[in-house]
Amino acid sequence: MSDDHGRFIWYELMVPDVEAAKRFYGEVLGWTTQEVGGSHMTYAMFEANGAGVGGVIPLTAEFKAQGIPPNWTAYVCVDDCDAAVRKAESLGGKVMRAARDIPGIGRLAVIADPHGAVIIVMKPIPPSEARPRAPRGTVGHGGWHELYAGDAAADLAFYRELFGWKETARHDMGPMGTYHIFGNADGDLGGMMNKPPQMPAPAWQIYFEVADADAAAERVKKAGGALAMGPMDVPGGSRVAQAIDPQGAHFAIVWSKV
Repeated sequence: MSDDHGRFIWYELMVPDVEAAKRFYGEVLGWTTQEVGGSHMTYAMFEANGAGVGGVIPLTAEFKAQGIPPNWTAYVCVDDCDAAVRKAESLGGKVMRAARDIPGIGRLAVIADPHGAVIIVMKPIPPSEARPRAPRGTVGHGGWHELYAGDAAADLAFYRELFGWKETARHDMGPMGTYHIFGNADGDLGGMMNKPPQMPAPAWQIYFEVADADAAAERVKKAGGALAMGPMDVPGGSRVAQAIDPQGAHFAIVWSKV
């Protein structure tokens, strides 16, 4: 297993209006956008200070018909995409979109854990080490990854077997259960907890780094989004807020005081 296996490497937004998303996240997170691709398809790539962070694709009628809402999805690097898919299935996961090659980019598949939370596994081309690793706290980049799980303890075991993630700490949240912090050789990557009853289905939430959580929260509202929670301080000294963009995609912001 390489050091890159199990590393978060990309984030993808799916919304009906790509141009509106580019404006919103530019105002809130300061991202610029670069159009990449060829004559058949272009891909809008978000950048933070010239470094690629993620991309945005249109939520088409075909996707809507499958019940897919506006969403952010994380990509996790794997040493072998097809092997990761087989492993996920053997552990009780489900293949949502079969492995396929993206010419010049890599091979990827969309999977769901045993309780339905969706994530993308990818073997990049060229190797992911060609992209610099942004340390936690780097503004504009993904800084924390939170799973609202169907069963946090069981799902932690699933991801440990699939990606090599290990529990590094846990916090007792009283009636809300246990918050499991997980990480790898890069350090802590995120946390897992049982989803609240009002949440319709298990899902991942991505926290993007900002220099000031309160100021970023105000930008969310000014740009037409809404706050679902916070800003608030969390254990470890960081300050966070959870938000919904104008098209309904959930995301979060974090000021990691590292």
